[in-house]
Amino acid sequence: MSQAPHSGPTRAIDRYFASYSADHRHPLNQRIHVVAVPAILWSVVALVWCVPVFGTWTRTGIWAALAMFAAWSFYNRLSRRLGLGMLALFFFCGCVCRLIEMRLGPGVLLAAAAAVFVFAWVAQFVGHHYEGRRPSFLTDLVYLLIGPAWVMAKCYRRLGWRY
Repeated sequence: MSQAPHSGPTRAIDRYFASYSADHRHPLNQRIHVVAVPAILWSVVALVWCVPVFGTWTRTGIWAALAMFAAWSFYNRLSRRLGLGMLALFFFCGCVCRLIEMRLGPGVLLAAAAAVFVFAWVAQFVGHHYEGRRPSFLTDLVYLLIGPAWVMAKCYRRLGWRY
């Protein structure tokens, strides 16, 4: 019994990346995404970091830790190697949030996160203007999670690592 010829990527992560890459072919858009996507990721972590614990005004980063764990679980299911890279990135994001909160205060963290979030999204839409295509997440919200993994995979490829 013969098998059908292989017609495309078999791993879910490869299918996501193929679809995401189709919307990100312009070199300027790719360069913008390599900077703006991690900036958005950090800003979202920082914004969630600033949400106080119920019944108090204490900000411990617990909500950000839970959100990062949920996102990491998604990445780790798609690719363990990519999951490790995303875990390191989440750890770095958490450390930066804690450092800014300790040294400059939660108000500065909140303001910086909001500014980075707005600036990075504007940059993303400028990139998509040059691309001539809509952002992938307008098709499926899962691409909001695929973007950071796509950038991480680009870094892996540049380093000669498999994901």
